[in-house]
Parts: sequence; C-alpha cells; structure tokens
Amino acid sequence: MARTIAKDHDQKREQILKTAAKVFADQGFDRASMTLLANECGISKANIYHYYDSKDAILYDILETYLRELRDRICEVDLTGLTPEQKLRKTVREILFAYQGADDEHRVQISGMNALRDDQQKLLRGYQLDLVNFVRDILKDLSPDSFGDDKDKLRGATMSVFGMLNWYYMWNTGAGTKAREDYADLVSTLTLHGIRKL
Repeated sequence: MARTIAKDHDQKREQILKTAAKVFADQGFDRASMTLLANECGISKANIYHYYDSKDAILYDILETYLRELRDRICEVDLTGLTPEQKLRKTVREILFAYQGADDEHRVQISGMNALRDDQQKLLRGYQLDLVNFVRDILKDLSPDSFGDDKDKLRGATMSVFGMLNWYYMWNTGAGTKAREDYADLVSTLTLHGIRKL
C-alpha cells in the first residue's frame, strides 16, 4: 500500500526550505550537512529524508520556489494605463517588497546556484532572465532615444537597477515597508534622472 501524505506535508516542507535557506546562508552550502539541517528543523534525519533525498534537492527546491515566485510576482504586476515612469516606480517598489523576508533565500541564490546541475541552473537563470527582461523593457520605454540599438548600454542600465536593489539587505536588514518604499523611490528617481542624461 502506498504511503499516504500527511495533512501537514506542505507546511513541513516549507519549514524545511525556510530553515535550510538560513543554514545555507549562514554556514554555506558546502559546510551544511543533512544532520545539521535536520537538527535545525527540529526533526529527525530520517524524517528530513522523507521529504528530500539529498541536500542538493533541498537547495534546488529553495531556489526554484523562490525565483519562480519572485518572477511571477513581478512580471504579473498590473501596469495597465501607467506611464513609463509610473511603471518603473511600481515595479521597483514591488521588487523590494518581494525581497522582504527572503534575505536568506536571496543570499543562497547568490552563493549557491553554481552547486546545482547545469540543467537546473539553466531553468533558474531563465526565471532571472524573465525578471531582468521585464525591467529592461520598462527602462527602454522610459527613454528610447537614450539607448537606440545599444544593447550593452540598456543591459548596463538594467543591471544597475538590480545592483541597487539586490544588495539592500546587506545594510538595511529587517527594513520595514516604509523604509522599502523610501528606498524604492530613491532608486527610481536616480534611475529616471540618470537615464535621461545617457
């Protein structure tokens, strides 16, 4: 007879992923063991193997879940009827809100992606590319004359926006909604006035 799935299966899985993200972020993926992960989750090693057959599988699930949900949340923001400037401001703000509470996952994404198989990395980088392209298109609409056919300049401007956003957690840990709104407005204003001078 097949083993039935416990009613709290998804909840326990989410707990494992959240705890593992913290362990991987703090200890590093290479130094973290399944025993350590089980201890930090407050479950037995046998129980953690019920959910995941390896530490690599946990890492992949952390990143696949985080990046897919991030991509979907940002790329599905309703920008209907907004000016290009309003689109940028709304998108930048939404990215910072999406990062809130996900510092560990974000750090694991930066440090742990290369530990995965090539096919897994390709899928995850596809999620990242969708998000980058979404912002890129907003920037291009802001000032088409600034970029023309210069793809390198457009890419540089796009990655500069992400550069300002992606490291926010390093110096503003635990920032709340108001702090994120203020910083999102700062990034948008710097971007808007900078792009038009390109």
